[in-house]
Amino acid sequence: MFLTPYTSLNWVYQLHYYLGFRTYRRRPLFEEINRTIIEQALTEICGRHDYHLLKSQIYADQLRCVLSLQPQQAVARTVQTIKANATRICREKSLLRDEVWARGYLALSTGRMQIAAVRQYLDSQAKHHGYATRLLPPVFGYRTTQPINLSTAHSKCDLNYHLVFATWERRGVFTAGLGERLVQYWLRVAAKHSFAIDQVSVVPDHVHLLVRLPPMMTVEDCGLALLSNSQHFIGQRYGEMLIQAKVPRLWQPSGYAGTCGEVTTALVKTWLDS
Repeated sequence: MFLTPYTSLNWVYQLHYYLGFRTYRRRPLFEEINRTIIEQALTEICGRHDYHLLKSQIYADQLRCVLSLQPQQAVARTVQTIKANATRICREKSLLRDEVWARGYLALSTGRMQIAAVRQYLDSQAKHHGYATRLLPPVFGYRTTQPINLSTAHSKCDLNYHLVFATWERRGVFTAGLGERLVQYWLRVAAKHSFAIDQVSVVPDHVHLLVRLPPMMTVEDCGLALLSNSQHFIGQRYGEMLIQAKVPRLWQPSGYAGTCGEVTTALVKTWLDS
């Protein structure tokens, strides 16, 4: 059974990141005379590239900020753009002639909810949707016991995402058994594309995932890899399930994506203010 792959997705999203960059050799380049210029440069760069700057703080030897990005924007590319343009602006104003930034950066996902709350929410899906009292609830849950290390050279990153995808017209497609086979296949997809799936909750008409992405991967690319590959897998192996559900495609071409982390965006912003 052939089903057309997905080429783009419509998103509801809230993607927040705490980023930190150090100066070259930790030199105190940003003394009081330069900080206003750096602040203006950061605002200009974010406006030109459609990054939403939520908060920033400049110290003598480092820059810290909280950004809101779109699903098509990769963290690594965003950092590269900010560093390169900030260096150019400094040199144009004859402020600096040497290297401005050290190699690498810090990138942490934040969000409205802490990651522990998201994990608990995924664990409660059976009860939340009224399936917990059934003898054979049509729910499958997965949680890794050995998280995959997504190391990056010269950088420290921890980027966690809560993703939600719904079946076509919210039709009930998945059973507990089919949900388990879906998750096992998604784990192979994640390994191929170098991202990690830490937790999944599958109910008949939608799925929740907790994933970690490398900084060079966009949320859009992750979503397309999950939906297109799983639709092909289900169509080839279990096409009768789609026929019974009377759906022309497995997934709706849309999704929710929200970042989460050990701390919330509000707490990071308060900390930068202080």
